[in-house]
Amino acid sequence: MNAIRALAFALAALPAVAPAATGQTFPNRPIMMVMPYSAGGPGDTITRLVAQGMTQTLKQQIVVDNTSGAGGSIGSAKVAQAAPDGHTLLMIHVSHATNPALYPKLPYDPIKDFEPIGLVVDLPAAFVARKDLPPQTFAEFLAYVKANREKVNFAHAGIGSSAHLCGLLFGSAIGVDITSVPYRGAGPALNDMMGGRVDAMCDQIVNVVRHVESGGIKGYAVTGSEKAAALPNLPTVTSAGLPGFTYMVWYGLFAPKGTPKPVIDTLVAALNEALKDPTIKARLAELGADTVSPERATPGALAVHLKAEIDKWGPVIKAAGVVGAQ
Repeated sequence: MNAIRALAFALAALPAVAPAATGQTFPNRPIMMVMPYSAGGPGDTITRLVAQGMTQTLKQQIVVDNTSGAGGSIGSAKVAQAAPDGHTLLMIHVSHATNPALYPKLPYDPIKDFEPIGLVVDLPAAFVARKDLPPQTFAEFLAYVKANREKVNFAHAGIGSSAHLCGLLFGSAIGVDITSVPYRGAGPALNDMMGGRVDAMCDQIVNVVRHVESGGIKGYAVTGSEKAAALPNLPTVTSAGLPGFTYMVWYGLFAPKGTPKPVIDTLVAALNEALKDPTIKARLAELGADTVSPERATPGALAVHLKAEIDKWGPVIKAAGVVGAQ
């Protein structure tokens, strides 16, 4: 009798276990894709475009949820604590690798608490300045910063923002303790730069391109390994005076730890279909974002990249003595 009862319990449990194990019924309801930054920014735009493309493949609506705060750690914690069934995802940028160094009491582990799905895009940044700053080229700008290290300041959109990280990496590369001026977002920082109240900034191309094109701010160089289509007249930092300096704001897609492999495989396939969509690729290119190759839009590639980025940024942030507010 006990054996029969045990078999009955086992059979009753199969319907609940099988979908999670096989992924055959995934997705069976709308998916929430958490973007841990405010609506309207470049990350939000990228997330909504990718969600749109993946929705077409998965045949279930992907709803973007903007849970911002603490450098993206609040939204990340939300996903880390979600059910590992593939219906809650995290789209996040390089801050996933820098937050462990910035926030000593981070409520999750970026490696242990997530399943990587794949890299999504690479987005170069650009060095820009108020239009009346004396240097005319990046080489002149580099010399000017070194000569005026006590006076020059760099604006950024808050601790852990892409502009803040670029400034830290730049200061580390040239041996200068960069004076930074934090703002609540790229918009206010750029407005003050156009008003002449701050000197310079290094931020994602999508944030600065229209202001460079309009002449509201001065553009010096881009941080990718190649010239950027969105700002074709600007050289790369490497070619213009600082060899070896590259900085890319990468975005990656994650699921909670324990999400079954068949579900991850389904999400990987949907991500790759979205990144191949000509309309989505064109729209991302307008933002200055380069979609990654199919080989990089995979769990393995993202896992390796994340570990390398954590190893890269930890010493830079520690040397700068920067700690984010929690």
